[in-house]
Amino acid sequence: MDAATLDTALQDARRHTLALFDALAAAGYDRPAQLPCLPILNPPLWELGHVAWFAEWFVLREARGTRPGDACGPSLLAHGDALFDSNTVGHDARWTLDLPSPDALGTYCRDVLEAIRERLAHTPGDDTALYPYRLALAHEDMHGEALLYTMQTLGVAAPLSFPAKAPAAGEIAFIGGDFLRGGEQSSGFVFDNERPATHCHVAPFTIDAGLVTNEDFLRFVHADGYNRPQYWSEEGRAWLAQTGRRAPRYWRRHEDGDWDEVHFGRGLALDADAPVRHVSLYEAQAYCSWAGRRLPLEEEWEFAACAGEPGFRWGQLWEWTASPFLPYPGFSADRYREYSAPWFGTRQTLRGASFATPPRLRSPRFRNFYTPERDDIFAGFRTCAIG
Repeated sequence: MDAATLDTALQDARRHTLALFDALAAAGYDRPAQLPCLPILNPPLWELGHVAWFAEWFVLREARGTRPGDACGPSLLAHGDALFDSNTVGHDARWTLDLPSPDALGTYCRDVLEAIRERLAHTPGDDTALYPYRLALAHEDMHGEALLYTMQTLGVAAPLSFPAKAPAAGEIAFIGGDFLRGGEQSSGFVFDNERPATHCHVAPFTIDAGLVTNEDFLRFVHADGYNRPQYWSEEGRAWLAQTGRRAPRYWRRHEDGDWDEVHFGRGLALDADAPVRHVSLYEAQAYCSWAGRRLPLEEEWEFAACAGEPGFRWGQLWEWTASPFLPYPGFSADRYREYSAPWFGTRQTLRGASFATPPRLRSPRFRNFYTPERDDIFAGFRTCAIG
């Protein structure tokens, strides 16, 4: 992505961020005190300030890292570092901060963006010089999707809907082999957990062409799969006991036996052909156990996505894999030190993208990662044959 494309993309990302915040504000969620303090949410007002602060930190203040003293000069916003540095402001503390008003943070967002655009116009076009701009863009795009998770969780209407697409039927057999896993900075922007690119061997495997659908998963529900402990891991059984879940998070069953699904606050009839979404890793694993299948390893998923096989369709939802989130051999942290390293071994890897992921962020090599119980994200799964 060159400087001119970056300039357009940065403006687009900021418009999107502000539009989502405005929608949340219109629903009464413009102040932290108006929201429940849930571990899966950030107050939208804090998130708005954090996105602008992060871009200012790495671009305008030329930070070489994320520790105090790594950036040049003060923030454009009084007390900006004390309010919006996610490394020093704990999650629960974000509800009790004396945050600026929405109008003041809107002004801060505009001032930071205009200063970034002015600097970008005079920045060399090489990858090293453009890295902080690309980092700020990717960071804001991910927070935009997180704001949409928040809107789904709170039941707020969103400026987009879950798209309806015909499912990809059948499965695809791959003979496996060696391939280059991961990416390098020279190919554009990548996060540190995708590097270094290394040769990886994949054994032959057979994988679903598309995602498990609502119709597929409904069979598991009707087979009393949530009440059969043999399909669930020990951690999954503990999660069931804690949540009381007996169907995916946003499914609702009517007295007549029909099901619907809540989309951004609206109950819609369950689309049999749509991929099942808002399922935890535990639910995906239990379905696989019931169906006599397994989740793909992340290297299998990447091999399939990069193989050029037209029948392999991805990008509707993030996809749970069987792989814990671990560093590639030779990993070293980038300037955004806390992006990956603190979470290795405590998260599960997801691959692909969702309908809410901007096209510029989509890559078959991108590694997303969440804790296994998360079912608020736009995630589904596909399966592999065993053996």
